[in-house]
Amino acid sequence: MKQEMKLTGKDLINIGIYTAILFVLNFVAMFAGIVPFLWTILPGTAALLTAIPFAMMNLKVKKPGAILIMGAIVALIYFVTGQFTVLLLITFVVACIASEAIRFAFHYKDTFVTMTVSFIAFSFGMIGSPLPIWCYGESFFTQIAENGMTKEYIDTLRGFATTENLILMLISPIIGGILGMLIAKVLFKKHFKNAGVV
Repeated sequence: MKQEMKLTGKDLINIGIYTAILFVLNFVAMFAGIVPFLWTILPGTAALLTAIPFAMMNLKVKKPGAILIMGAIVALIYFVTGQFTVLLLITFVVACIASEAIRFAFHYKDTFVTMTVSFIAFSFGMIGSPLPIWCYGESFFTQIAENGMTKEYIDTLRGFATTENLILMLISPIIGGILGMLIAKVLFKKHFKNAGVV
């Protein structure tokens, strides 16, 4: 049994393939952040776009560590390329551990509900992108100005740094995660049914 729960070469290939797809779709959501408001709800838009590769990876690899590997790769790529602050690494680690814990608790026997909850937990990793807007305040706006953001963009973004938008940002992965998984279920109904995900 222990041997069956170890990641194999085939598992790592599947993780790599779906992580690559997830990263590309995640990057699309991040690129949409050129619109200030969309940056503040990036965790939700990213969840909406990345549910399919996450779900397919879950269906293919029902073993510990798969989500940690997926999240670590995405977070490290963003961090080493200077896209985000260290907050992204912290939120991704916490989110991936929570997502893995949910899968473990249900013995990797995914239902639509448990897969969705696991994905929502995973999607909270992206809050590390917009969170500095509220955590770092003016020092963050100074930093992105030095990185080339226009004054108009920064002033608009500063206007979204409200408590109401912080709450919206924090619930966006829940909304995006549920909608994303519903779309995945519709598009891949046969795969979900064969895997017993209902």
